[in-house]
Amino acid sequence: MSDQTRPMSRQDLIDAVAAATSLPKTQADAALKAVLASLSDALGEGREVRLAGFGSFAVSERAARKGRNPATGEEVDIAASKSVKFKPAKDLKTRLG
Repeated sequence: MSDQTRPMSRQDLIDAVAAATSLPKTQADAALKAVLASLSDALGEGREVRLAGFGSFAVSERAARKGRNPATGEEVDIAASKSVKFKPAKDLKTRLG
């Protein structure tokens, strides 16, 4: 798999931050950890996170509902849950084409 088709890993992101900021990789790793922790904390509190030019992250709530087991056809209860949704900013959409 070429570098262009494989997913970007955490280490790839650390390397990119270190190169872009001239920080040592250990400091770039610490910065990335701090950003991700702040993002997680805010979302955990139910707050929306907006990053200008990139997009916004928000908590989405799914109500409890009835579903069906595809193997047996039996009706099952699906519990309410929360998930994170991402909405890309116009700049990011434009860049993606």
